[in-house]
This record gives sequence, structure tokens and C-alpha cells, in this order.
Amino acid sequence: MPTVRCTMAQALVRHLCNQFTIIDGRKEMLFPGVFAIFGHGNVTCLSEALEAVKDTLPTWRGQNEQSMALAAIGFAKAKRRRQIMVATSSIGPGALNMVTAAGVAHSNRLPVLLLSGDTFVNRRPDPVMQQVEHFGDPSTNVNDAFRAVTRYWDRITHPEQIISSLPQAVAVLLDPADCGPAFIALPQDVQEMAWDYPEAFFKPTVHAIPRPRADKERLAQALEILKSAKRPLIISGGGVRYSGAEDVLGAFATEHGIPVTETIAGKGAFTHHHPAHIGPIGIVGSTSANALAAEADVILAIGTRLMDFTTGSWTCFAPDAKFISINAARFDATKHQALAVIGDARETLAELAASLKGWKSDAKWTNHGESEFAKWNAALDSYQKPTNEPVPTYAQVVGVVSSHAGERDYLIAAAGGLPGEVMKNWRVKQPNTFDCEFGFSCMGYEIAAGWGAAMADPTRVPIVMVGDGTYMMMNSDIYSTVLSGHKIIVIVCDNGGYAVINRLQNGKGGASFNNLIKDCRVTQPFSVDFAKHAESMGALARKVESLADLGAAMDWAMSTDRTTVLTIVSDAFTWTPGDAWWDVGVPQVSARESVLEASKGQLEGRRKQRVGV
Repeated sequence: MPTVRCTMAQALVRHLCNQFTIIDGRKEMLFPGVFAIFGHGNVTCLSEALEAVKDTLPTWRGQNEQSMALAAIGFAKAKRRRQIMVATSSIGPGALNMVTAAGVAHSNRLPVLLLSGDTFVNRRPDPVMQQVEHFGDPSTNVNDAFRAVTRYWDRITHPEQIISSLPQAVAVLLDPADCGPAFIALPQDVQEMAWDYPEAFFKPTVHAIPRPRADKERLAQALEILKSAKRPLIISGGGVRYSGAEDVLGAFATEHGIPVTETIAGKGAFTHHHPAHIGPIGIVGSTSANALAAEADVILAIGTRLMDFTTGSWTCFAPDAKFISINAARFDATKHQALAVIGDARETLAELAASLKGWKSDAKWTNHGESEFAKWNAALDSYQKPTNEPVPTYAQVVGVVSSHAGERDYLIAAAGGLPGEVMKNWRVKQPNTFDCEFGFSCMGYEIAAGWGAAMADPTRVPIVMVGDGTYMMMNSDIYSTVLSGHKIIVIVCDNGGYAVINRLQNGKGGASFNNLIKDCRVTQPFSVDFAKHAESMGALARKVESLADLGAAMDWAMSTDRTTVLTIVSDAFTWTPGDAWWDVGVPQVSARESVLEASKGQLEGRRKQRVGV
């Protein structure tokens, strides 16, 4: 057998360079780049291997291990899981910084390959710098923390092991059901070892993402339930987008007169004004979608894990409503005793459509959805309408930014108050131009993901919306984007702290405490000059004083040649109304009467929940 002698690190990099995929008919690298911060655990061996292929497999220097891994996740989402970035760190704090990002990828079913340095397999120099020793288990170190937040975990203790490990990691990254982060720990002494690797290990391989077909009996059962429906409703999740099922779903819903609602991950599969679309569902959803969800007798849930923000903590639906769940993942399809139709969204919908010809829901039901959606659009217009108030609301800010964004520009948001505001107020102009990370609700995702999204498609501009709290938590990739020439636009809504959590705190009877800056233990509250801060990192920036100024600033930001940051003071107390309930813990004993009242209300809400069925 012909062999190639090289180090384990060199072999790993060479293998990655020879993995390919097909995107829109073009052969592309499956792993088009690496985000890296080098330390003693990866700089001497893995770095040496990456430098040798820097023109084939570009390496991008991050500012923080968590944010560079988040950038890789933002890239994967913008690519709809068809290409995968690598993120590498040293062992110790660098590796642990990536654990949060792994949680984001795991909860959102997004692929990223994480490579971390590790301690010495021979243990001769132990304890090495940054090694956390476990007295009862010397084989355990900080990299074991990734086990809880990855789909695939391995530690390479012999150079030959990557021959079996890397293909398994790639298989997980590409699997529609098991998709998520893969983690491989690379001990320092194993990285340096030479081995005679089979040439076949480096053979160029073109991967295709599998499309599992549904069981025919389950399809037949789903058809019978659908045909019996008087008021069917579709919930379109992120799996619709990753399957590329947007057009098939649109045709299916239109032909059969079934209104379509969207989850947070699913928003953007349809344009806002698609004829079947009636708005987002759930806690951060529309009154139109929630109104129909309460009346629906059959819910066809496609590519969604049915998180609490989608289901209103399972209060959005009638107790006797039937669920059909189409999902590539058995775990997600089987929730709440739904009829689990396990398969690819696009292919399963096509098979259902072929057998459902001639059937259509009652026109009154379809018209009801259109009527409710028209009311919702009128409400949005009123929320976004400019007023004489000196401080604009989030709805007004989102409305201005949306109206000045191009059709293909890519909106990114994550934690805080903005997910609810963009889910409700952002009207998608073109499919797959919306990314709201709310599966893990990770503060700090936004700007990093903007960098990754700009890499994924340089022909459109990522528009990142963040609150002041999130900006303070993680902003250093503004500098990364300027250094690398990947332009993003950042809108900072400064409302004086963690305003949406203050809202929840007040809404459940609590006093404002430790959320808004004015309610924290500080000597004197003051605001950060975010424009000057961004300028210090090389960005262009402007402090905006009014909604009219914001529109002009957006036009200017669209014309600039680099990352541009706009900051505007925003209302901390006015939010776009919603009508879905959320289950959170509320104290049953308190000295505050308002807390006791909130607790009674919470117990009342729980009586409306579907309990596991």
C-alpha cells in the first residue's frame, strides 16, 4: 500500500484540504477556512501544518476563541450547512472559551469542527501549563467539558487514529439528523509524531448531504390525518431552510390552502408577503399565527424542534390538536406524541404532495389566515410609524433599518430584546436573508456571526443588530472584519443595560434590580460612546439622534468601504406586543404582593399547557 510519511498534524490538515462538496452545481471545498488563535498547544505543530497550505486552506486570526468559533457557526448558517469552518485553539482557557460556541452549534443543529490542543499522552512533563489536574482521573482535562455540547468527541492518542476519527467527524457534520459540532482533542506529543499514512487517506473525496426518505406507512398515516383536517396549519422550522425545501413547501401550502407560520430558525424560508405566509408563531411571534394556532386541528411541523418560544410553552394549541412532525431527526420528530415522519423535508413534502393532489382545505380557513395576517401587518405599520417621542422604540428602529436594507442584505440578531423585535417587525424581502440565533440565545453571537456571514457571501452585506449589553459583552470582531476586509453594518440600540430582562423581572412582579445600569451598584451611571469605541477598532461610525437621521445614516453605511457602526439611544420600556404565554419560574413565597400575584398568574397559565401530548 503506497504511504505518505508526515506528522499527525500535517496529515489532519492534508485530509481536510481534500474534502469537497457540491454547491449549486459547483465543486467547493467542504472546509474552506480555519479560525485560529495559537497557543503552546497548537502553535508548533498544527500551526506549522496550516502555514504550509495557507493558500489552499486560509487561516483567519480571531480576537477571542469564543467569538471566532461563533464566526464559524455564523458562516455555516449563512451557507445553510453546506460548508463547514474549522476553529482551533490551545488547551486550557482557549479551549474552554469555545465551549459556549459549541453549545450554540449543538442547540441550533449547526456544523463546526473544533480542534483543540491537549496535554501530553506520555504524561512525562505533567502538569503542563494550563493543565487542570483531576486527582482521581488523570485522563480527564478541560477538553472533556466539550462532551456535553458536541455531537462527536474524540481525543487522538496515536497518530493512526485520525484515519478512522476524521471520517466519522465529517459524517456527523454532514448528517441532517445528527448535525452539530464535532470536537477532536490533539495532544501535543501526538501532533508531532510521524506516521506512514496510506495515500488513500488523502484521496480527494466529494461529499453529498444525504436526504433520508420517510417510511411509507408513516407517510400514509400522515396523508390520512391531513385529509381529515378542517383547519390545518404548517409550522416551518430551520430544517426547511437547510433542506432547501422553501419552493416545495411554498407550492405545497399554496396548492392545498394551508397557512404557513415560521419558527425563529425557520424565518426567512418565505418572503414576508408570500401568499401562504401568515407570520411567525409563538412567544416572539405574530397575533395572526397565534390566532390560527389556537384554532388549528392538525399541525404539520416541518424541521422544527418545537422549543418553548415556538409553542408558547405548549399553550398555543388546542388540547385535541393533532401533530404530524416531519424531521430528519428522530428525537425531534417524536416529541409530544406527534406522528413522527422521519425524513428529509424537501423529499417528504414532495411525496406528500404527489399523494394529496385534489385535496384542499376549506377556503374559509385560508381566508381567515389572510385576514388575520392583514390585521398583523396593519399593527406593524402602527408600531413602526414615527412619532414625536424623543427616544424611538425598537420597532421603529427595526422598521427604518429594514426599509433601507437591500433585498439580499442579511439580518443577524441573537439574545436580548431584539429577537422578538426583528421576528415581528423585520419583513423578509428575499428567502434566506435572516439569521436570529435564539436556540441558545447567546449574547455575543451577532458581531462574530456577521464576520462569518460576510465571508460566506461577500456579495451581500450582513446587518447586525445588537443591544448595548451584547455589544459590551463581545465586540472585538469589529476589528477582525476591518483587518480582513469583510464589511458588516452594526446597529447598536443603546437602552441603558439589559432592558428585556428588566422587562421580564418587572413583568413577574420583581423590582428592577441589576439589569438596567441605573439599577446596578454603580457610583454614577453613564453611557459608553459606542461610535468612538468602534472607530478605535478601525470601523467607520456615527451616533444617530433621530429616526430621520437613522435613515440617512443607513444610506451612508451602505455606501462605505468597510465595517460601519451606527448607534442610537432606544426605548428600554416599549416593546412590540405579543400574545403568547411563557413558562418561567416565579417565587411562590415573597414579601412582594406583585410577585405573589404573578405566581398565581403563572400557575393559571400552566393549566393551559399540553402536558407531553
